[in-house]
Amino acid sequence: MIAARPRGRDKPQGPVGLRRDAEKVGGALPPLLAEAEHLAASVAMGFHGRRRAGHGENFWQYRQAVPGDPRSSVDWRRSGKSDQQFIREMEWEAAQTVHLWVDDALSMDYRDSDDVKARSKFERGALLSLALALLLVKAGERVSLLGTDATQPRAGRTQLNRMALALGGAAREDRPDYGVPPADRMVHGARAVFFSDFLGDIEAMRPALAHAADQGVRGCFVQVLDESEEEFPFDGRMIFESMGGGSEFETQRARALRAAYRERLAARRGALGDIARHLGWRALFHRTSASPRQALLWLYMAVGARA
Repeated sequence: MIAARPRGRDKPQGPVGLRRDAEKVGGALPPLLAEAEHLAASVAMGFHGRRRAGHGENFWQYRQAVPGDPRSSVDWRRSGKSDQQFIREMEWEAAQTVHLWVDDALSMDYRDSDDVKARSKFERGALLSLALALLLVKAGERVSLLGTDATQPRAGRTQLNRMALALGGAAREDRPDYGVPPADRMVHGARAVFFSDFLGDIEAMRPALAHAADQGVRGCFVQVLDESEEEFPFDGRMIFESMGGGSEFETQRARALRAAYRERLAARRGALGDIARHLGWRALFHRTSASPRQALLWLYMAVGARA
């Protein structure tokens, strides 16, 4: 499959378009980070823990003392209100590492330029990844952005700024037509979220996925597509070309290709879903015309919430 645009349309604005609201932000804060903060604030905020007893600072529950519990663990204030002795249990908190990857290949630049408010696939992936990172860091987790200077997992505001600058910076000059997740080292038992259109060679993802499987990494695929790539609304004579100009296809009857195109897209999504199930991952199919809030909420529950 090829992510294509009809020839003659305006070119997408690319990653630098993420800086379009810089005047509103005040200069110091990357505008993408400001937008991600606004999006994250609309979803669940606040600390979440693993919801089981262990070392931590947050109270979880009282339970009745049993033989073998040390007397130092008894909550005498609570026990004084009953003829039973109670143990004050704290919530177990341990920082999780979440690796994020946002495909910055040329195919991710595509957007339907007929809609002046449309965002490119890269812009939507960048927004979702950074908003998710904000929620995770607020919850005490470590995050990393694979393939950038923010590959090393870290927590805190400095890491978020580093990620925002990487996502909102100028595009690489040597970008391929289609991207694959880098085979960067991942932390054992970590989580991962990959944002891409996944329209390239799926086999090319094998090295990164094999490493993730070896490290016990579980996560989510997020396929981001423009609405026109899902619906294929084109009709009449059209010339389609890949975003890099390396592939071209001309047809006199674009509408006649619609059924076959949608069938191939469904097959591609089926293959991606099969890979996800084999790895113990999950797959989310998201279009840029949909609300990012719903996708972020899904990701936060899938990755941020702990069992």
